[in-house]
Amino acid sequence: FYASRQPESASQAPMLALVILLAMSGSCLMSGISGVLIPLGLRRVGADPAVASAIFLTTVTDIVGMGLMLGLATMLVL
Repeated sequence: FYASRQPESASQAPMLALVILLAMSGSCLMSGISGVLIPLGLRRVGADPAVASAIFLTTVTDIVGMGLMLGLATMLVL
């Protein structure tokens, strides 16, 4: 779709697809790891993991996802 709408930059379309693939894969991997480690860490410090982990997990997932997307796009596309 990107290549059909931006014909002058169609050569960058595969690299952009690679950036999106890597960012989504890294975000999924990090959210899975965080989903295990954050409740364990909260239980260790005495907090209720069912109540407190959602905020931390969402924050970590959002930061890692956006960081990967912007970082990979900067390194590979620009």
